[in-house]
Amino acid sequence: MITRREFIRTAGAVAAIAPCAAGDDAGIVDTHTHFYDPSRPQGVPWPSPDERWLYRTVRPADFRKLAEPLGIRGTVVVEASPWVEDNQWLIDLAARDPFLLGVVGNLDPLSADFAAHLKRFSANPKFRGIRVSGKQFMERGKEAAYVDAMRRLADAGLTLDLNGPSEYLAGVRALAGAVPALRIVIDHVGGAGDPKKLTAAWRDQIRAAGERGNVYCKVSALAEQADAPHGEAPTSTDYYLPILDAVWAAFGEKRVVFGSNWPVSDRGTTLGKVLGIVRPYYAAKGEAASRRYFSQNAADVYRWPV
Repeated sequence: MITRREFIRTAGAVAAIAPCAAGDDAGIVDTHTHFYDPSRPQGVPWPSPDERWLYRTVRPADFRKLAEPLGIRGTVVVEASPWVEDNQWLIDLAARDPFLLGVVGNLDPLSADFAAHLKRFSANPKFRGIRVSGKQFMERGKEAAYVDAMRRLADAGLTLDLNGPSEYLAGVRALAGAVPALRIVIDHVGGAGDPKKLTAAWRDQIRAAGERGNVYCKVSALAEQADAPHGEAPTSTDYYLPILDAVWAAFGEKRVVFGSNWPVSDRGTTLGKVLGIVRPYYAAKGEAASRRYFSQNAADVYRWPV
């Protein structure tokens, strides 16, 4: 018999040789990328010019050059900009490029215009949901207006992505129960941070969120949350096992999804090494689990048009 660690290493070697084997026959779906263009006349609200390594034009063609050789066959792009019209900018990109399977927009659920904006953008079949601030959700997510907005989102068949510090996790289980038709995605493993410094609160709250069947977890942004110099995050699967095991225990095979968080992921390590961290873990869970993580679950949660 081989040890668990030896099994993971063996699976990693197989994944490195066959880049498409970790997904389905059509390859891997990356459910978390960002595209933006600071050279536009209006510029961009994010990233900041101070983040020189991020502050550059980033478009789908730039990602495809890196992604396709790794077996990635499509992406869901997530809007980080709070400017309403930037949702349309991404939709227009997706209309020109079938590699963009879906768009997760950015709309304020408490805006007076939320319903109108949601109706406008959801008319486009590639608009698959919205990402909201974990901070706002933490502070106001129990308000009736907020919950009503989430019901509108669910009625439109769209998905909610939550992003921010781990403190917002405390409210996820309640929202999932209040709006059971809403598919909720916890981005970036719920802001777990460095795997050597996991808090008891994160462990408890990720477990509680996983008790709701309409909550998914995006296993993304692992490397850039590690305590390491820029671009030098640990790249061994073993380093991230405390997070990976906790998420697997909470969400299981059918509610974990892959995301790279590119190009922000470069803060941790390269796109290829981001894949190298997670591939062995899911390969060790078996072919069905690996396929689900890398492609099937993404289609289940975002439900882009076929």
